[in-house]
Amino acid sequence: MLNSLDLAKKPGDTRVVVAMSGGIDSSVAAALMKQAGYDVVGITLQLYDHGAATHRTGACCAGRDIQDARNVAAHLGIPHYVLDYESRFREEVIDRFVDSYAAGETPIPCVDCNRTVKFRDLLRFAEDLGADCLVTGHYVESRLMPDGHRALFRPRDLDRDQSYFLYATTQRQLDWLRFPLAALTKPETREIARSMGIAIADKPDSQDICFVPSGNYAALVEKLRPEATLPGLIRHVDGRELGRHDGIIRYTIGQRRGLGIAARDPLYVVRIDAATREVVVGPREALAVRSLELRDVNWLGDMPLDRLPANGVEVFARVRSTRQPKPAIVRWNRDALVVELLDGEEGVAPGQACVLYAEGEGQSRVLGGGTIGRRRAPGQAVPEEAKVALGAA
Repeated sequence: MLNSLDLAKKPGDTRVVVAMSGGIDSSVAAALMKQAGYDVVGITLQLYDHGAATHRTGACCAGRDIQDARNVAAHLGIPHYVLDYESRFREEVIDRFVDSYAAGETPIPCVDCNRTVKFRDLLRFAEDLGADCLVTGHYVESRLMPDGHRALFRPRDLDRDQSYFLYATTQRQLDWLRFPLAALTKPETREIARSMGIAIADKPDSQDICFVPSGNYAALVEKLRPEATLPGLIRHVDGRELGRHDGIIRYTIGQRRGLGIAARDPLYVVRIDAATREVVVGPREALAVRSLELRDVNWLGDMPLDRLPANGVEVFARVRSTRQPKPAIVRWNRDALVVELLDGEEGVAPGQACVLYAEGEGQSRVLGGGTIGRRRAPGQAVPEEAKVALGAA
């Protein structure tokens, strides 16, 4: 007989480590585990604590959130530990974020944080504690499959879906992870917190990246990589020089306002070239993208990538966390995953994630994904080396 976590143990004999950020979601996850009779241990990661004057304390960071996690653990009567992971967080998340921005990309630090510090390093610590699984408050579902491994699915509440940020979870990590909020909406989570007497039931959600409290990413990059603020040209897609800029880090793909140039018709940032320090702008239709190449691919599908059929596999692709998955064809091209967006997309930025899903029976399974690299607009010539992979030969 398996318990509610799909483990062949009695709840009281099952040790569960819960990653507690000090927010309402992870607090309710811990409370549900305690209520179900599991042996629960709470862990909070101190990731970034350089003073309240330099940042707002976001999830898993420092200050008020750590104290809130301690208070909830005390209320639930469970052990609680705080782990200082600042140096790891700086190397694995902040430095990568800054380097990516300096290269003209638009990175997602939460993906790196989840797949490294939170799920890799914290999982090792959980193993050292003799834990049987690691629980978080993410809104996503982990389901036991017939082969004994677990698969990742979108949750019941698609407005809270966090699968986009968890696509890089490895199979080993996924087999360890459990997400007890998968079937809940946020209002239901808050109501559970109130019914259990959790004091932070009405605590607001974190909105910003925890180490960039003001949302001014350029200021952080300028401080750590000042060379990324060198000036350069703003050029139209037709080759015309329209003006100059004070650093590519102040621009993102799809940006319309604040370009610093005068134009009769609306212009958008369509490309950023770090090598030449050029910001390329054009009309909205120039934002359209048909094909992507992904790097740093994490694949969770049942069929290995190198065994995908030559004509590709039908999937649904999601190129922004705020967008819904759309029909696509995915093909494996030696060392890159090629994604053909059947309806095209606008404002697709290198450095963002493209997450792939399989739809069926009202459910949406995460197949994996990768970091967006090269893009091709509709009608743009296909490089020779990619023709076979794209079926264009």
